[in-house]
Amino acid sequence: MKRIFLFVLVVVAFIGIHGCNKPAANTAATATPFQTPIPSAPQPKLQTINLFIGTNVMATELALKPIEMQTGMMFRTNMPENEGMLFVFPQPYRASFWMKNTVLPLSAAYIDPDGVIQEIHDLQPGNTNSVVAATENIQYVLETPQGWFQRHNVSVGTSLTSEYGPLNKIFSFKRQ
Repeated sequence: MKRIFLFVLVVVAFIGIHGCNKPAANTAATATPFQTPIPSAPQPKLQTINLFIGTNVMATELALKPIEMQTGMMFRTNMPENEGMLFVFPQPYRASFWMKNTVLPLSAAYIDPDGVIQEIHDLQPGNTNSVVAATENIQYVLETPQGWFQRHNVSVGTSLTSEYGPLNKIFSFKRQ
């Protein structure tokens, strides 16, 4: 009986130390629902589309695959003013981003399935504290140079669309 109790105690301690939701490494940060190898170098430039954000146009890299989402802006040393990275998740969830291995200060917009900005957060280089969304209804996250949203008069409630139409039309996934 003592051995069973000790075994359970060790398992509970292991889970407590390693956590259940925060991945071992993440992009500028995403606590994505995917498990991929730990990134160790910047990724090459990803496929891009133009996003229309209010009256602004932004050339945006698309992080679509798990490794692209996990790597994000890690290890990159510059991001031009009107460029960003859009993380596209297969379904809405409670987004959680951090800045492990990310040297650039970024801002992140948490966006709902309809393409409407729900939250905007400034993220500090190297900060491994997760910035968790207030809702479980986030399907896209747009990372920009820090302060971009404020400099371009973009706020919560602003809708995004792309050169190909609404986000929910061009990034359609099967719902479970």
